[in-house]
Amino acid sequence: MYAVVSTGGKQYRLTKGAVVDVERVSGEVGDQVVFDQVLFLGGDDDQAVGGPTVKGARVLGTIVEQGKGDKVVVFKYKKRKMYRRRTGHRQLLTRVRVEEIQSGGSSAPPPAQKAERKSKAKAGAPSKPTPSAETAAAPVEESQKKTESAEE
Repeated sequence: MYAVVSTGGKQYRLTKGAVVDVERVSGEVGDQVVFDQVLFLGGDDDQAVGGPTVKGARVLGTIVEQGKGDKVVVFKYKKRKMYRRRTGHRQLLTRVRVEEIQSGGSSAPPPAQKAERKSKAKAGAPSKPTPSAETAAAPVEESQKKTESAEE
């Protein structure tokens, strides 16, 4: 079984026992981490697609290490202007070992329920409500009263 989770603005495909580097997660080495934003659960026989997340599903992991990623060099240069800037960046990362993937059920309704929803939507009331005769006539009567009082 595997899960696709979203953390730190990125998506990761996780399996049980995998060790993955994610954006910095608060905690100490040995602490447990819970990833609640499970977007997809897949396995040998069934799949669950979230809309946007799978309800009740979560991934449990343990923090193995807190560290930094590789250095990225940023070099800005403009020819013939003597402009050069060199900076670097090291992203803060957390190494996590996946301990367990818990599935809480699928958030997508079965196909039969989808068909019922579509038929109800088509058979229901029109999308734009039409004003009743009383509400449509009320503003006209008020404007007629104003014009009659102005004529007198």
